[in-house]
Amino acid sequence: MKAIKTAISIEKDLFDQAEKMAQSMKVSRSRLFVIALQDFIAHQKNREMLAQINAAYADDSDTAEQTLRRKSRRQHRRMVEGEW
Repeated sequence: MKAIKTAISIEKDLFDQAEKMAQSMKVSRSRLFVIALQDFIAHQKNREMLAQINAAYADDSDTAEQTLRRKSRRQHRRMVEGEW
């Protein structure tokens, strides 16, 4: 993968913390920033996915679906009863 060099401006305190973290992890500052950015992007994607899932299940279900869910929960409880 092609690397692109970039420059960023951050507060001195944050820079000092990043420097210490990079040293303790035995990675370069650049690598630490890459790790942090990858983690941030993954976190954002997970939040978006969760929002989409919640939106999909936010619709009020009809009576038949509610009845089916109650029966499914009852059946599941019977199946796992005493396993824990």
